[in-house]
Amino acid sequence: MTNLQSAVEGIPGRSASLLAILNDYLTLTKPPIVVLLLITAAGGMFLAAQGLPSLMLMGLVWLGGALAAGGANAINHYLDRDIDERMSRTRQRPVPGNRITPNKALTFGIALNVVAFAILGIGVNLLAALLTLSATLFYVFVYTNWLKRTTPQNIVIGGAAGAIPPLVGWAAVTGGLDLPAVYLFAIVFFWTPPHFWALSLLIKDDYAEAGIPMLPVVTTVEHTTLQIFYYTLALVGLTIMFALSTAVGLVYLGSALVMGVVFIAMAWRLKRNYSRSGAKNVYLYSLLYLALLFVAVMVDSIIQL
Repeated sequence: MTNLQSAVEGIPGRSASLLAILNDYLTLTKPPIVVLLLITAAGGMFLAAQGLPSLMLMGLVWLGGALAAGGANAINHYLDRDIDERMSRTRQRPVPGNRITPNKALTFGIALNVVAFAILGIGVNLLAALLTLSATLFYVFVYTNWLKRTTPQNIVIGGAAGAIPPLVGWAAVTGGLDLPAVYLFAIVFFWTPPHFWALSLLIKDDYAEAGIPMLPVVTTVEHTTLQIFYYTLALVGLTIMFALSTAVGLVYLGSALVMGVVFIAMAWRLKRNYSRSGAKNVYLYSLLYLALLFVAVMVDSIIQL
């Protein structure tokens, strides 16, 4: 009877432990980042299909994309473990917190990318699979392993990895790449610096402690906010330029104009009168901006005004 009671009483503890382990592995994949990448991939699919794409195809792209992005983030945890240990914001992550070993994080990340490549290569097409793999390789080897530690322009160049999902979405539908897909790539590419530099302003002390040359660490706050403003201008200009093409219509144009004006106004206010709350507002708005802009692409593709 005592043994039976012990076994029963031990089940909740083991369940809690298993859930904690699963949560740590999920944390390795950085789900909020993955969700935003999937939205941009969907934008590429809707635009290519000029309407609602095949739900089966979209499911395969999302599944493969989520696994690949999550795997890339897990490998990032492995490569950045020395940095994460020195930053207060990250030292409790699964690897520096000693809840998942570095080798297990690396194996997990590689395995997710292998499965993702198989899903996209077999279920979608080879181009979509190769583009997704290129995003992982660029993020891991070019950005994380090289640029992040060596140059304040790390996020500018490294942002190309995060801009690839719209290309994957377009390639999944068409089997190729065309100018509208390149526009979507460029939009995400130019969005990345103001988004990430706003975040960097909030945690620049952590980056300085870890020896990472993010722009606010190696230059002044004034110069960083000026760069945020310039890139925001370029981004909004690019979104309006895209509206002049025949690929998108009035729904997209109206959305791009309204949201772009707000983004520029917030970046200008941050430049004129810096505050941590202002930087946080720019950072949070940039997330909403990109998500809603790509939702506008999807709605525009269906309504076609």
